[in-house]
Amino acid sequence: MAHQNFVPGIASQDLKNDVELTISAKNLLNKDVLSKSDPMCVVYVQHLDHSWVEHGRTEQICNTLNPEYTTKILIGYRFEELQKLKFKIYDIDSKSTVLDKHDFLGEAECSLGEIVSSRNFVTTLHHPKNKYTGQLCIKAEEIGSLKEDVELLFSAEGFKKSGILSKPDPFLAIYKESTLVHRTPFIKDNCNPEWPSFVLPMRFLRTKDEKSVPLMLQCWNWNGDGSHKLIGEVQVTTQEILSAPKTFSLSDKKTGKSVGKLSLHESKVRKTHTFLDYVSGGTQINCTIAIDFTASNGTPSMPTSLHYMGPTPNLYEQALLSVVTIIQDYDSDKHFPVLGFGAKVPPNGNLSHEFFVNLSANPHCFGVGGVIEAYRRCLPLIQLYGPTNFSPVINHVARFAAAHSNGDNYFVLLILTDGEISDFPETKQAIISASHLPMSIIIVGIGPANFSSMKELDSDNGHLTADGRSAVRDIVQFVSFRDFLHQADSSRASIELASALLAEVPNQLVAFMKLKKLTPKMPF
Repeated sequence: MAHQNFVPGIASQDLKNDVELTISAKNLLNKDVLSKSDPMCVVYVQHLDHSWVEHGRTEQICNTLNPEYTTKILIGYRFEELQKLKFKIYDIDSKSTVLDKHDFLGEAECSLGEIVSSRNFVTTLHHPKNKYTGQLCIKAEEIGSLKEDVELLFSAEGFKKSGILSKPDPFLAIYKESTLVHRTPFIKDNCNPEWPSFVLPMRFLRTKDEKSVPLMLQCWNWNGDGSHKLIGEVQVTTQEILSAPKTFSLSDKKTGKSVGKLSLHESKVRKTHTFLDYVSGGTQINCTIAIDFTASNGTPSMPTSLHYMGPTPNLYEQALLSVVTIIQDYDSDKHFPVLGFGAKVPPNGNLSHEFFVNLSANPHCFGVGGVIEAYRRCLPLIQLYGPTNFSPVINHVARFAAAHSNGDNYFVLLILTDGEISDFPETKQAIISASHLPMSIIIVGIGPANFSSMKELDSDNGHLTADGRSAVRDIVQFVSFRDFLHQADSSRASIELASALLAEVPNQLVAFMKLKKLTPKMPF
């Protein structure tokens, strides 16, 4: 009898399992004088050429040498491959996303196989100048098919004052099998806290094989120096959490005496959807391209120019080929608007930060070939000028995204640029406004310039903020093309560039759909 999954002539995808890594550390180096370190963990994956490429980051935890991170690292596991991982821990001292600006606390290397084959993987962190720098602890859990979220709403009452005059600053922590899965914000000076509702994936509260597992709920009194005090705890089960409303008695861990009540008011279970659910249901990915034609690129007729048209594709063309070749498969008509900025354009030589590169009334170019052709034809007809303003092209795409926010369309703006942004405050405001829309922005840095401001826009460690406004989600991904030019094979560099640029788009699309409570349409 033939097996149902036997398909000759292809490579099986069944052997790839998505696993989720939970990371913690113990006894880290303390690099701060008046307080404790503020550690964050950065995870790297080793590629076939033995280079290390960043895969993800945890959150930063303030004032602790024993961090327990709630940010999970998702990675595909293959039994038949040696998948080398590197974990680096940094003491975060500022808002900069450039790791070299922070104190290095230690690193460890291992294989994903070592982690998944160990129930609790523990390894020593290494530092070139310190003999002992603490331990790294990692747990791996297969995600499986638990495609549900749970929205929870908790409050507590009856906490005692933490001093003669002061009230506690309580926060709630949830553990599954001794692994921290969620930590709420603390509520300042409150004996009867009401925490904001929050959403957890169902896999945080159960396993693939067991519908109900033991959970520990702990209420802590937050302290700015990291020395939080446990107020009380209660052990419950997944089934109890899903049976709201419920009231639990919190007990002192040492004496067993009641220290207050913890109330679960709501637990709403809802189905979650993936990027593939949306695109197979008909969501179209619309890509707009914006190209930097400022004078800092150099005169296009000179071989030193980043826009030089030689016998081989220049870096702008390589980036266009890399990204558009992939993204055009998700666009039904494969017509891409191509915009230019920072140049004087015909017929009158007016400076423009939002012109059509094909210099016609219709900005659309067909396929990656049409995009490259329009780019090449445009260069001899314009004068490279400046400054480097991003906000006009961001607002251009945002207007279209605002008119198509029902889930049928998602917009991606690809910006290719050689330098720092001139209208940085306006660009931040444009991105914050666009974070409410079905839109992502991917930026490729071309050439040797300092792209530090771009990394601030790519706010992986928190939402972008400016003038009291905050983005509702992260929509920017920045990559410097020079980071991929170590490859001897230019095609390999292009593949890795596209992978790094497009990695966050699926999650950003799903985050928008969740924000607007939009479900996928059924595929025809």
